[in-house]
Amino acid sequence: MGAFGGGLGGNGEICGAAVGAIAVMGLRFSRAREDEKEDPRMWSYSHEVLERFREIVKNHGGIHCRDIVNVDWKDREQAKAFYKSEKVLECRRVIGDTVEMLGELLERAS
Repeated sequence: MGAFGGGLGGNGEICGAAVGAIAVMGLRFSRAREDEKEDPRMWSYSHEVLERFREIVKNHGGIHCRDIVNVDWKDREQAKAFYKSEKVLECRRVIGDTVEMLGELLERAS
């Protein structure tokens, strides 16, 4: 799962916390065998994950890692500086809030 970091493999794309949360929804509601049908809740919960994630990062201008922490992950110096800055705390907050939201949704789905 570490490859989700830095906006999917360090490319600055969509935040790995959002992708991970949607992946969990896929694991929870997808079919176990080819002959099974997917639980239609997968789509509604996945949409809700993204809607609520947008709320979590609403002050950052987007859902991409580069928008949230303003780091070019391909620039080695920027990446190193990130881990020594306050930006890492915001990243942790976003991840924590996303995990909390995911837990709420999974409890509701039970």
